[in-house]
Amino acid sequence: MTNSSFEETLIEVWHQALVENATVVELDGSRYPARRTPKRGLRQVDFVFDGSEIRGLEQNPETKSEWAKLARSGKKVMQFLSEERYVAVVVDGKVKLYGT
Repeated sequence: MTNSSFEETLIEVWHQALVENATVVELDGSRYPARRTPKRGLRQVDFVFDGSEIRGLEQNPETKSEWAKLARSGKKVMQFLSEERYVAVVVDGKVKLYGT
């Protein structure tokens, strides 16, 4: 997959990290490690899209948010941050961009 849209890239990261449980996420020929956070063991992937550093972070099901409620119900939820701000979320393969 080359020159993917931002949404397609987020879905690809979400799919490889949460659905396939990949230890390495591959995007456009680049490889990014899928690690687990030390405290909660949540999956996390740091990658670059269009020159911007993006972090995909598995939703912590123990928080009080609606996204956490979905994660508790068995849905696969990944939040995406750029410059320490949440920019999007992917739930079961569907993207919601924040601020649009």
